[in-house]
Amino acid sequence: MFFVLSKLLAFFTQPSNLIVLIGLLGLVLTPTRFARAGWRLAAGSLVVIGLIGFLPLGRALSIPLENRFPRWDPTGAPPAGIIVLGGAVNADRVTTRGEVGINEAAERVIAVPALAKRYPTARIIYSGGDAGLLLHRGSEVDVVTGLLESLGVPASRLTLEARSRNTIENAAYSKALAQPKPGERWLLVTSALHMPRAMGAFRQAGFAVEAYPVDYQTNGWSDMLDVIGGISGGLSHTDSALHEWIGLIAYRVAGKTSELFPGPVP
Repeated sequence: MFFVLSKLLAFFTQPSNLIVLIGLLGLVLTPTRFARAGWRLAAGSLVVIGLIGFLPLGRALSIPLENRFPRWDPTGAPPAGIIVLGGAVNADRVTTRGEVGINEAAERVIAVPALAKRYPTARIIYSGGDAGLLLHRGSEVDVVTGLLESLGVPASRLTLEARSRNTIENAAYSKALAQPKPGERWLLVTSALHMPRAMGAFRQAGFAVEAYPVDYQTNGWSDMLDVIGGISGGLSHTDSALHEWIGLIAYRVAGKTSELFPGPVP
């Protein structure tokens, strides 16, 4: 039930979706006796799209998330294992186009060969099932082995977790596979934007992992000086950042994490 509710919430809380729906509602009202309100809604939605697209709102929301966890410090004992969260691979592309599709979160996969080479004894768990709500496009683990093999990571190094559909399940199922021992170091590889929510979920599952953020979408607060941007980029940044902020709130309210904004442990 939580999975279904989270998927529905994700759609309706994305600014671009809501703004377009409000604009369409306004257009529907224009032929009725509520025409004035309809035109206001339609015009207002267009103005808001422009403001979000051209102003750095999305970057302002993204930077605190991406800055929350610093780059991983490799000093100390080598990691016993590496957890890589799915979300970078389009599993159905093999069937439809004959190749593995990699999306904007590709750095999650790209980081694996270097880590595998640097830590040859570390276990590597790739956690990513079919997260589709209505359309099932296959599990990422069905195709990621071949992709990582082509990048120099032998299949024998990989443990595949195919059941998880969200971050909560990533944490629970990865822990069950890893069976971490006291004192072991485990890395968690995921997008920097997603890292606070992921760390909160793994802590709640009782799996002590160390953040290894990748896939940064901003350069930091210096990006705020770049005021004028493309509308599509501004909307995308805002959608992604708000998805994470709302996810943090939803996880806390639902008791899926004990922290509203997880950060580094002192």
